[in-house]
Amino acid sequence: MRARSTLITGGAGFIGTNMAARQLDAGGRVTILDDLSRAGTEHNLQWLVQTYGDGVRVACGDVRDRALVRQSLRGVDQVFHFAAQVAVTTSLTDPVGDFRTNAEGTLVLLEELRAVADPPPLLFTSTNKVYGHLTDVGLVQVDGRHVPQDPALRERGIGESRSISFCSPYGCSKGAADQYVLDYAASYGLPTVVFRMSCIYGPHQWGNEDQGWLAHFLLQAMRGEPITIFGDGRQVRDALFVDDLLDAMQLAVDGAERLRGSAFNIGGGPSNVISLLDLVELITELEGVRPRVRHDAWRVADQRWYVSDVGAFTAATGWRPRVDAADGVARLHRWLRDARSAVAEAV
Repeated sequence: MRARSTLITGGAGFIGTNMAARQLDAGGRVTILDDLSRAGTEHNLQWLVQTYGDGVRVACGDVRDRALVRQSLRGVDQVFHFAAQVAVTTSLTDPVGDFRTNAEGTLVLLEELRAVADPPPLLFTSTNKVYGHLTDVGLVQVDGRHVPQDPALRERGIGESRSISFCSPYGCSKGAADQYVLDYAASYGLPTVVFRMSCIYGPHQWGNEDQGWLAHFLLQAMRGEPITIFGDGRQVRDALFVDDLLDAMQLAVDGAERLRGSAFNIGGGPSNVISLLDLVELITELEGVRPRVRHDAWRVADQRWYVSDVGAFTAATGWRPRVDAADGVARLHRWLRDARSAVAEAV
């Protein structure tokens, strides 16, 4: 990888920390713009600064701060926009705050990017929630999982041709940002690309009950605390290990002139599906003891099945996920085990 100067909004978060480390390992410089509002980000930032020293520039603040964003964009070769309010549950209790962070924050960044003489490429992380509840997808149970009745849909997953149908305030705010990022490519020629992401997991993920469920389940089991499953546990996601995601993101940014204005569904795809109950079984193998599980009612806007059709991005770039779900969960488990002291402080 060529050494370059990178701006990562939300750079102390889970994905941001991994992206920052990859850029710094390649000899690049990284500016992290983060307000450190999410639990665990302070530990991620401390690790980055201690590990990489002067290669890390920290801009502590809000992505809606135009002056801070403008300063952070100076001399930047590429932008990864991860800063967000990330939980559906939080959006339901504070929809205004959710909108301001996700939609307004993205628009501020786009406007400042538009003011740059030679705008660098931007990769924005959207969400599969832009496709709504998927209530029109008929489901059956196969091998203890909810899966589509339609064999073709079961085999390939949800593609970009599906109509967007925002659900929950979170889906609306991220969906609005998604559309602004695409439109700024069409209206102003900015080299922007959108990833509509499924379940991402890996090291530096301090998951909680609202977001980052794979890491959260592992953390609960490691602490000997019960895991709460909302619904029947048969809901399915396609899990993508963070290293595979970083590969895809760099390909998207490197090809942004060609891919500008494109939205891609990104996840583990049909070969990496996992249900909540599947994860409990994996944890039992890894921990040597079955975690305690309790059930609660379904949550608002929880899709019972979502799997990404990653074929469009594969066709455009040749990218494919390489880390299967069982191996990836084992890697995350090892990282959390080795970071046990940090886990105790961060959660």
